[in-house]
Amino acid sequence: MNKRKYPIIEGVKIEGIAAEGNAIARVNNKVLFVPYVIPGDVVDVQVVSSRKSYMEGYVVKLIKKSDLRVEPFCSHFGTCGGCKWQSLPYSEQLKFKQSQVSDQLTRIGKIDLPEISPIIGSKNTTHYRNKLEFTFSDSRWLTKEEIESGEDFGNQPALGYHIPKRFDRVFDVNTCYLQPEPSNAIRLGVKKFALEKGIPFLNLRSKEGILRNLIVRTSSAGDVMVILSVKQFIPQVKELLDFIAETFPQVTSLFYVENTKVNDTINDLDLVLYKGNDHIVEQMEDIKFKVGPKSFYQTNSKQALELYRVAREFASLTGNELVYDLYTGTGTIANFIAAQAKHVVGVEYVPEAIDDAWENSRINNIKNTSFYAGDIKDLLTDDFIGQNGRPDVVILDPPRAGVHPDVVKMLMQVAPRRIVYVSCNPATQARDIALMGEGYRVARIQPVDMFPQTHHVENVVLLERI
Repeated sequence: MNKRKYPIIEGVKIEGIAAEGNAIARVNNKVLFVPYVIPGDVVDVQVVSSRKSYMEGYVVKLIKKSDLRVEPFCSHFGTCGGCKWQSLPYSEQLKFKQSQVSDQLTRIGKIDLPEISPIIGSKNTTHYRNKLEFTFSDSRWLTKEEIESGEDFGNQPALGYHIPKRFDRVFDVNTCYLQPEPSNAIRLGVKKFALEKGIPFLNLRSKEGILRNLIVRTSSAGDVMVILSVKQFIPQVKELLDFIAETFPQVTSLFYVENTKVNDTINDLDLVLYKGNDHIVEQMEDIKFKVGPKSFYQTNSKQALELYRVAREFASLTGNELVYDLYTGTGTIANFIAAQAKHVVGVEYVPEAIDDAWENSRINNIKNTSFYAGDIKDLLTDDFIGQNGRPDVVILDPPRAGVHPDVVKMLMQVAPRRIVYVSCNPATQARDIALMGEGYRVARIQPVDMFPQTHHVENVVLLERI
């Protein structure tokens, strides 16, 4: 059905916030999902999708502002898909995230819960990310106001973020408040130099052009890594790399990669170190971590330390425990807790991440860790347990999809005394905990906010064997 045939619903009062961050209202016994508004707002909404039990739409007019509303600090609010909660005070954001954890554990898990500890908020509510990826496009996205003005803007190149749900549309970023400097300066400088030199930005549909992506990684130690993704290395690309190196001496690690694929992923490609170190360094307490161009590291460094401290506290280690760290990634948790454990066994699907885990143990002179690469549901067998020992404590930090049912079954069979479940998705966490209900009780729950201005929340649950 043509979107123009959907109605505009006037005077909608926003009642709450849904799990995925959109605000919700109820109209004619249907739930209405609307982005970029907050509880208490009264708005006119253009419906763009209608199903049996719910509708989706966007605001065409703000009739009355909520008493909670604050002015968004970013000029891209409403266009960018990130930081959707800027108009909501941070204290209120934390309340909704706390409620989200409670609701999902109760509604999905249907389990008896202890009192949930107050969420640990982030000290930095802006400039907290250590990694951002920007996309080059030969034609920038025009705002609704620009389109309605009737002015001919032509094809203006952009270096910014994708419009939500549009792989072929990028809006040009002026200032982003997610990452500390020199992130903005590098992005703006790169764009200006590339335009002056006439280096073609990629057409996201035809894939014609040269410049694809710009990745900026920063560390709390002051290191800066820049990765330039290009379709082809031409002489002007070398000039651009030289410009970055000369103009931004803060850049300690400069890479480029040639990507001729349809997608933008670079983990399966060979990156070339153009200048500087092949890594940057992060530090948690007295543990240092080498972060390479393909390494995963929690994107909020300071809050990751708080998250891992919670996991370590819940593990209640005395120095005599064998710990399994499943979904170990680059071994951050494993190495972080190793000093309090007898031995830590880390398991991760990505071989390159396991290489990083071993390296991080080596540079910190940690000798009581071992790491294995492979699919956890296939690796975690009776033979594996026989070889490495039956764990006293298991730490889980899976991706958003949660823990595979076969892994849950094996954990129930192995029956460690404690399971510490770190999750970026309380919904799948609740599902998995419910599967362990016959053998474990929920002893402690601690939400941690890693991503201010968004609906995302991390949650740590301690499960104790019954």
